Amino acid sequence: MMKSALLLCTMAMSLSSFAMPRQSEASIHEADTLCNSLSAVADSSTTGVAQDTTKKRNIFRKIIDYYANANKRTDYRKFNFGVIPGPHYSSTDGFGIGIIATGTYSMDKSDPTLPLSNVDIYGDFTTKGKVNIGIRGTNIFKKERQRLEYKIKTEFCPTDFWGVGYEQGAVDYDTVPNYKNLQVEAMARYLFRIAPKTYLGPIAHFRYMKAQNIQAQNTQVFDGLDRDAHATTVGVSFTFDNRDFRLNAYKGCFIQFDQTFTPRFLGNGENHFITSELTLCGYQKLWKGAVLAGEFHTQLNYDGQPSWLMKAEAGSPYRMRGYYEGRYRDNNIMEVQLELRQNIWKRNGLVVWAGTAKVFPDFNQWSDSKFLPNWGIGYRWEFMKRVNLRIDLGWTSPKDMGIIFNMNEAF
Repeated sequence: MMKSALLLCTMAMSLSSFAMPRQSEASIHEADTLCNSLSAVADSSTTGVAQDTTKKRNIFRKIIDYYANANKRTDYRKFNFGVIPGPHYSSTDGFGIGIIATGTYSMDKSDPTLPLSNVDIYGDFTTKGKVNIGIRGTNIFKKERQRLEYKIKTEFCPTDFWGVGYEQGAVDYDTVPNYKNLQVEAMARYLFRIAPKTYLGPIAHFRYMKAQNIQAQNTQVFDGLDRDAHATTVGVSFTFDNRDFRLNAYKGCFIQFDQTFTPRFLGNGENHFITSELTLCGYQKLWKGAVLAGEFHTQLNYDGQPSWLMKAEAGSPYRMRGYYEGRYRDNNIMEVQLELRQNIWKRNGLVVWAGTAKVFPDFNQWSDSKFLPNWGIGYRWEFMKRVNLRIDLGWTSPKDMGIIFNMNEAF
């Protein structure tokens, strides 16, 4: 409309100049009046269109547009933040709704080679009464000279207790003693670069757990076990990380070894022990859109006795997905998983995985514990550039399955 008005104005000015040269001033004035009128009409028409467009783009349209364009940001060095809710189900927690706010950013916008830092703020609420609120992230400083990894969380979760050891967890009780677990946890790992892609530094970890609301008829199951425990842990952490992108690697490997101590003199009392924890991950591109990822993880607690509340457990949103968290627990755990990730179409992808784990009190009783099976399938949707929303269906047997909703890949 505006272009038409300008064209008519130009024609009017031209005709007034050539057809009526003796009355040029009057003609030009008339032409100006005509132009102003046409411009006003065009402006009102344009404004009306804009208003109509604004009206049509209601809150639902804005939400759809937000998620449709979340992965199209080109200036990825700046702070890129997004919020996404999602339903989930697991045998541990029941049905729930999780809300995750995730952000990526760079500590040096002038350095395109610096890996992005990330932060996640999350909340989870379920029908079984679980409340889980926390923050986690990794801050990578300029020139990759230092790294800060951290997490803080508070969780209140009605849960079940089978006992300690594989044999206890393998029993199918008709009724399992219920209790409510209160957990507060804070961890920080500050790493210094000692070689390319290689880091070493201190780690500190604090945990407090309390078993509440144990019913009187079930107290015998907890005889001899403490009802609350805390652990103040310090140690040293070693990391090698040459992954191309930490949150969704296509190639490279990740090695992390933590040697930590939970001694008496830090107020740990009888729950003093030493922990060695190792994580090995590898990633390899296969055909177009396909990545093969593998992980081995072990946690060994020895030279003391951790509280039953803090023993190694099988089952989490990241490993042995689908297991009831805490059903199988003991001093030590070893677990492995292999996952095939395939992009299907645009922002959509699928994964399949298989894994196994073994919980045991010590290596002298290794053979007393059987391997736990795990397999599953998952859906991936690229929320932001290479930051995936994941929904995993994990099986522990042909009849037992759990659903996990989370951000980023499991490992």
